[in-house]
Amino acid sequence: MKRALVLCTGNSCRSQMAEALFERLSSGQWKADSAGTNPSGFVHPMAIKAMSQLGADLSTNSSDHVDVYADTAYDLVVTVCDNASETCPVFPGDTDVQHWPFPDPADASGSDEEVFGVFTQVRDDIARRIQSFLDSGN
Repeated sequence: MKRALVLCTGNSCRSQMAEALFERLSSGQWKADSAGTNPSGFVHPMAIKAMSQLGADLSTNSSDHVDVYADTAYDLVVTVCDNASETCPVFPGDTDVQHWPFPDPADASGSDEEVFGVFTQVRDDIARRIQSFLDSGN
């Protein structure tokens, strides 16, 4: 089984959704973790709600610092925000590091419905990017 680590700054939205999507879309071929360079300490409620629409439960996930995974060997490390890309630590072994930037849905404004729409859009964009990566033979 291949291993992926998805990094963002707060580890509350994008990386959390990507972690679940990686495992779901790869049909168990990939084990994913997520972390932040400056973790928020919580998973955003709208990220939990957006993923629950797909049958994924993020309600018990934790927002972890990237240092927790420093000694873990990964086949792939994906940064999903520019800040994490700039501060991404070096991982041991032959790790493929890729940058897949997505807007932070936590920055969305408007009504709850409008903000949730941003969360689902980012979720779907992440899913498409992961599926494209998996379809490329990785």
